[in-house]
Amino acid sequence: MVESPACVYCQAWHRRIGPGYAASAAGRAAPLMRTDIDGPWPDGVALARRPRITPTFILLDHGRELARLEGYTGDNSFYPLIGRMLAQGAR
Repeated sequence: MVESPACVYCQAWHRRIGPGYAASAAGRAAPLMRTDIDGPWPDGVALARRPRITPTFILLDHGRELARLEGYTGDNSFYPLIGRMLAQGAR
């Protein structure tokens, strides 16, 4: 998760989704690693392009980007969208 301390959407995600994410199917399949949009970036991460929107959820496989979800549109759409992202990354 690429985030910013000033991002109200990141704060909403942490309040509404964050507490249960690790225990969810998505959280077990793709554990959350948080990174500030201004860096530093984790070693060995190769992104398709630099994130410009927070939050951005990037699915990695051995540091290589497979898929990304930009933004947080709310509680009802997050898990279906992240599920599609995980399915896309599994291809």
